[in-house]
Amino acid sequence: MFLIEKWIKPLLASGCLEAKHQNFKTIFPEKVKLERVATGFQFTEGPIWFNQEKSILFSDIPANKIFKLTPKNEVIVFREPSRNSNGLTRDKQGRLIACEHGTRRVTRTEKNGSITVLADKFQGKNLNSPNDVVVKSDGAIYFTDPPYGIKPEQQEQPIQGVYRLSPDGNEIIIVADDFDKPNGLAFSPDEKKLYIDDSERRHIRLFDVQPDGTLANSRIFYNMNGKKPGLPDGMKVDVQGHIYCTGAGGVWVFDPEGNHLGTIVTPEVPANCAWGDDDLQSLYITACTSIYKIRVNIPGMKLP
Repeated sequence: MFLIEKWIKPLLASGCLEAKHQNFKTIFPEKVKLERVATGFQFTEGPIWFNQEKSILFSDIPANKIFKLTPKNEVIVFREPSRNSNGLTRDKQGRLIACEHGTRRVTRTEKNGSITVLADKFQGKNLNSPNDVVVKSDGAIYFTDPPYGIKPEQQEQPIQGVYRLSPDGNEIIIVADDFDKPNGLAFSPDEKKLYIDDSERRHIRLFDVQPDGTLANSRIFYNMNGKKPGLPDGMKVDVQGHIYCTGAGGVWVFDPEGNHLGTIVTPEVPANCAWGDDDLQSLYITACTSIYKIRVNIPGMKLP
C-alpha cells in the first residue's frame, strides 16, 4: 500500500531559457514557464513516467526511497527501502528496472511486486554501483557502472564500464571500457546511435550501435565543461533527435548535429530528466531537493 507523504504547492518561474541558437525557443511554447512541482527531498534522481498511472517515479538516493508523483502533484512513497536506487526505467512489459547503489545491482520489479536481480556481478566480481539504465526496443538493457556509490577500497572491477544485458538476460558483456565516470545514456530515435556522458571528463560521447548490440566508432559529441556547478548526468532524446542532458546551470539542449541550442536554466543543479504526461511533451527534471517540469513542443521518445 502506498503511503501519502506530503502535498507540495507548485512554484512557477519564468525566464528559464538561455538561448545559444535562434532555433532554441521554437522547441518550447510561447511564454513557457518552469514549474516546481515537488520539493523537500535530499537528492533526487532517475525519473521515469508510468503512463497507466499517469505518474512519475523517481529516486531519492540518500533517503533510500523511490517516490511517486501523481497527476495532482501528490508525493507518495513507492518503495522503502529502495536500496539507494538511482537510475530507473521500464522494460518492454512495463516493469520497473532500477539501478541500486546500496546492493550494487540492476533489478526488475515483477508484476506481483517481487524483485528479480538482473545483474550484480561481471566475471565473478561485484559491479561498482550501477548508475543509469536504458532499454532497447529488442529488450536488451544497457547500464553504466561508475564507482559513485562505493568506497575506493570496495571496487572490484578494474574499469568503470558500460554494460549490455542480452534480451533473454543470459549474457552480460562490456560495450565500453574506457570511461572515467560513465553516467547518463540515451538512444537516438532510430536506435542506431547511443549517447553516453562521462561526468568526470564533462563530455558526451557518441557510439554507433552494431547489429549485435555492441558499440563502435566512439567520438566526442560535445564537451560540456562549464564554469557553473553541475556535471553532465542524466540524458533524454525527443522524437526529432534533440538531446537533453543535465549539466552546469541546467539542462543543455543539442540538435543531432552537436550544436548547443541553449539551456533550460534550473534554480538547483539538475541530475536527470524524463518525458512525461500523456503527450510526452513535459520534461520532468530531478534537481537536488526538487522536481521541476517544463512543457515542450516536440514529444519525447517513448520507452520500448
